Amino acid sequence: MTKQLILFRHGKSNWDASYGRDRDRPVAERGIAAAQIMGKLLATAGKVPDFAITSAAVRARTTLELAHAAGDWGCPTAVTDDLYEASIDQVLEVIHQVPDHHRSLMLVGHQPTWSDAVSYFIGGGAVAMPTAAMVCLEFEVATWSQVDYGRGTLLWLLPPRLFT
Repeated sequence: MTKQLILFRHGKSNWDASYGRDRDRPVAERGIAAAQIMGKLLATAGKVPDFAITSAAVRARTTLELAHAAGDWGCPTAVTDDLYEASIDQVLEVIHQVPDHHRSLMLVGHQPTWSDAVSYFIGGGAVAMPTAAMVCLEFEVATWSQVDYGRGTLLWLLPPRLFT
């Protein structure tokens, strides 16, 4: 039995916009377009996750909303504060709480956590996650609680610039 985890980095954010806290920073026009491209791409490839959880930060939530709408995904979504400025342990906590009937899961979040998480799950190495990139990892596990260090296999990493 396998589980697939898709890590989706939020789209390019708008540093020039007015926002109070960092978590309120919006997505830039380039990030909007990239999120929509990635949403359509995932749908066309037949890789829409069973469930998606996003960081509560505006740029991550917006990225998921745009991709979900552009690809006409049917999967349920959830929002959590636990993926904003998250450690690997916090990411693992989120993953371990996912109901096991979901075979595929998407988490939408931030750097440097996503690059660090990919390296952690595949057991080492360096990975660069540009904005709006998606990476898919596969785990030979029966339950989400078994996802851990070095248990993942990198299936693909797709940056949006390949599709624009």
